[in-house]
Amino acid sequence: MSKLKKIILSYVFLASILNNSSCLSDSGKSPEDKAGKTVFLTGAAGFIGSNFLQYMFDKYPDYEFIVLDALTYAGNLNNIPKYIRDSERFHFYYGSVTNYMLVDKLMGASDLVVHFAAESHVTRSILDDYTFFDTDVMGTRAMMTALVKYANKVERFVHISTSEVYGTALTEPMTEDHQINPRSPYAAAKAGADRLVYSYCCTYDVPAVIFRPFNNYGPRQHLEKVIPRFITQAIKKQKLTVHGDGMQSRDWVNTHDVCRALDLALHIEDFEKIKGEVINIGTGTPTTILDIAKIVLDYFNLPHSYIQLADDRPGQVRCHISSTDKAKELLGWEASFSFKDGLKDVIRWYIENPSWWDGLEMMKYTPIYTNGNILDM
Repeated sequence: MSKLKKIILSYVFLASILNNSSCLSDSGKSPEDKAGKTVFLTGAAGFIGSNFLQYMFDKYPDYEFIVLDALTYAGNLNNIPKYIRDSERFHFYYGSVTNYMLVDKLMGASDLVVHFAAESHVTRSILDDYTFFDTDVMGTRAMMTALVKYANKVERFVHISTSEVYGTALTEPMTEDHQINPRSPYAAAKAGADRLVYSYCCTYDVPAVIFRPFNNYGPRQHLEKVIPRFITQAIKKQKLTVHGDGMQSRDWVNTHDVCRALDLALHIEDFEKIKGEVINIGTGTPTTILDIAKIVLDYFNLPHSYIQLADDRPGQVRCHISSTDKAKELLGWEASFSFKDGLKDVIRWYIENPSWWDGLEMMKYTPIYTNGNILDM
């Protein structure tokens, strides 16, 4: 089905549910009439969300999937495989998580919920912080308000936060008790959403858990992010731009491992064990930006002289290393991918799928205005 036709149909769906009609799919069947559970995913036309949708769709053939996505620049229906888009088990709604009436109806039709939807790029948050606070905080408020209403129906709700809420590591590794000290508007917006979910857990005892994934990498990640930017620059034999000295270290977790962790949270036998908890999702192993650039160049047999240093990004986090103890204790989860092996798989994906990313070339950098200067970051 074409993207345009899907969007037109989603308006029909929206009109139907706002008139208190059934939550209908293309087939005219209600998700409540299907066998298995109904999973509500916000932002699943984006990077992590689309990977998780595919993971779950393939693993649970009797599950229904409701996706709500505003299809902003980083969201694309083509991120969702065609066999899923064409399935009667897939129900797409074009809209924002800030639309409470829409969120309310979709929440009421759901058994399991994962809230991915967010503006998620540090540099872009410097360019336009309002959108970040509107989507990340007010959108999460709409989700939590609806969750309170349907707390007796929704079995599990997972909120996707981020390790960026911690700021630069004050201790290594960073446990879930690490100080919240966001260093960018993006991180501050996500910290607000993170604590908002926690406050609803305390106040209303809703069935929610908060995940703080560290730096994700995988297929279908937008070129504004450093790993796909490096890979596509190397494919085109362009210089790899490293901001600052390149010694900023991050804990890189493969998106497939994140999908496994989410699956465990949604299906853990004793949800009370994790309800209201904050859980880091990381590997416990840091890798610097400079090392990533070198690994990518080595894969393509390009000299390290292809690395060019540029001004450091405002709000840069210097060091992020995840503690993995809590995820292992509560979920029995630990990362299965080594970074180098996982990165090779991702490099191959970008080599094999140029049609997916070629049109995003102009969006590799975001111009920001700071300290009287315009910088491309």
